[in-house]
Amino acid sequence: MSDVLNRLSEVLEARKGADPSTSYVAKLYGKGLDAILKKIGEEATETVMAAKDGDPEKLVYELADLWFHSLVLMADQGLHPDAVLAELDRRFGLSGLTEKAARSE
Repeated sequence: MSDVLNRLSEVLEARKGADPSTSYVAKLYGKGLDAILKKIGEEATETVMAAKDGDPEKLVYELADLWFHSLVLMADQGLHPDAVLAELDRRFGLSGLTEKAARSE
């Protein structure tokens, strides 16, 4: 799976220099952070609605959109998917309650 994230990350980085008239992602980058955040909010809402509808295929579709736009945000902020994977790996095996308590200290 991380191979897909790596390949997508490479494409998203390459789109930073692309012509906004030929690339959806380049257009998002050109509109700036607020536009990217707005898109993530829209996709998060659509993900919630799909889950409430109980349609697994629609939920997967919306989750893919949410993940994609989250990856656009990460690339915009100079982050690679490996950073999130490393954080998830760090949390692996920790109780969610213990991990959350450690954050609030």
